[in-house]
Amino acid sequence: MVKTPENFSDYLETLRIMASYLGPQRSFRSNLEFFLQLLAKRHNFLRAHLVLFEPETGLLRLRHSYSAQEVNEATYSPGVGVTGQVFATGKSIVVEKLKDDEHFMSLLFNRTDEEMEKLAFISVPVLSPVEANPMTARDILGTLNADTMGGDKEDLEWRKLFLEVVASLIANGAAYLQEELSRLWRVDLATTLTQEEDGNYFLFSKVMRHIVDQASHLAQGRAPLLLVGENGVGKEFLARRIHKASSRKDMPFVTCYLGTLPEEKMLAELVGYQKGVFAGAVQTQKGLFEQAQYGTIFLDSVEYLNKESQESLLHLLQEHEVTRLGGTPLSCDTRIVASSTVSLEQLVEEGKFIKELYVRLNLYSLYVPPLRERREDIIPLAEHFLSQVAEQENNNQEDKSVKRISYPALQLLTHYYWPGNIPELQKCMEQAAQNCSDQVIRAGDLPPSLQTAESTATENDLSLGDAVARFEKEMIVDALVKASGNVLKAAKILKSSYRIVNYKVKKYNIDPRHFTVRKV
Repeated sequence: MVKTPENFSDYLETLRIMASYLGPQRSFRSNLEFFLQLLAKRHNFLRAHLVLFEPETGLLRLRHSYSAQEVNEATYSPGVGVTGQVFATGKSIVVEKLKDDEHFMSLLFNRTDEEMEKLAFISVPVLSPVEANPMTARDILGTLNADTMGGDKEDLEWRKLFLEVVASLIANGAAYLQEELSRLWRVDLATTLTQEEDGNYFLFSKVMRHIVDQASHLAQGRAPLLLVGENGVGKEFLARRIHKASSRKDMPFVTCYLGTLPEEKMLAELVGYQKGVFAGAVQTQKGLFEQAQYGTIFLDSVEYLNKESQESLLHLLQEHEVTRLGGTPLSCDTRIVASSTVSLEQLVEEGKFIKELYVRLNLYSLYVPPLRERREDIIPLAEHFLSQVAEQENNNQEDKSVKRISYPALQLLTHYYWPGNIPELQKCMEQAAQNCSDQVIRAGDLPPSLQTAESTATENDLSLGDAVARFEKEMIVDALVKASGNVLKAAKILKSSYRIVNYKVKKYNIDPRHFTVRKV
């Protein structure tokens, strides 16, 4: 039992003031700034700040602070440091003396040795608002943190409880802020990617964003890279991104589809040849390795390399030179990015792939998962392909543009296995657009491979409850489409409260992120 402090009435008055400022007519950002000032001026909380979780990056980032000093640019990983531990566990932490705590990292603010000796630190979780069902588990949005004078354990415990109440007061605003920041992040990402010359692949899934981040980091070197994954997952797109992020971006990017090259012509295609070295060699020809000089070559499906070509590639990686057929060695500075759809290690064991070449290629490798393992990318990709169809129709002066995808069709798209990955999805949307008759892609417009009894309305009649639920889901999805995935705006369109609509969104397992970017 925490003993009530002598200044208990001061704490109550602060909470009363904060409560009077809450409401939809006031900006949460300005309210938050005022609240943090109150904590400093009325209760001597120093460097009070709000840290929110970024679902897109998986990191905790400072969103607002009240401090007289400059704030450092830093992020926290869940579970790392005091802030990360509070976010990961959902439990408040009191550090009685900053200097003595091994987990306290002091990343955001510079503290003097004297402050590290005298000050304590309190971090409390900011939980998502209570849902319509009070038994629903609450997500952790971030943490509310502050320095305070150390010393009395009972006083620190009381101040922790006080901050927990403050955290509950700002929970609604913090949820809106997190959603708004997340929406802006996704829109910025989509805008950037739509400006790419080599294809508009929306990277909404966390795993693909992580892969692109890794690729951007690895792009800075000259070591070979190996991209592993099924056909059609976007390995060539990733290779182009690597090239564009490297210092070689202004030099050639050459693609070689090894699976389409006849085995007897493969070596000549890669290393080139001198005039007259064989019948038909009427002039000297540079190979693809030379054509990519000072740039990047993407070797698609490197498992198709024959033994001679493997040896030439290994020689290039070891000596940085290439020898045309019938010629002499030439210096060659080319970055190798290779891809494979099979296990090269297995080919090595079978004696079909040179071990030393595998070791060099596999020094840095990235696994690109199939579309079925990153379902957040399906709907943005589907809408991108529909936008391409619409653009073609506009060029042909036709007015049959698809305006949206119905909810039953969205369900089929996201639940399908997609063995053909992105190319299969593209063909699927092109066919659906041709079948569509009323500017809305419906379940029946999709190819037979996606059809089910439910989607084609050949199942038993729905019960009243199921019919109402389906209609309710359609209304929510339509509102989210109009609101570009913003749940708060969707609630206003539906003339309902944010809490109710957000509850329904979770109940029906609808992901608002699917509707952030509408290209049509």
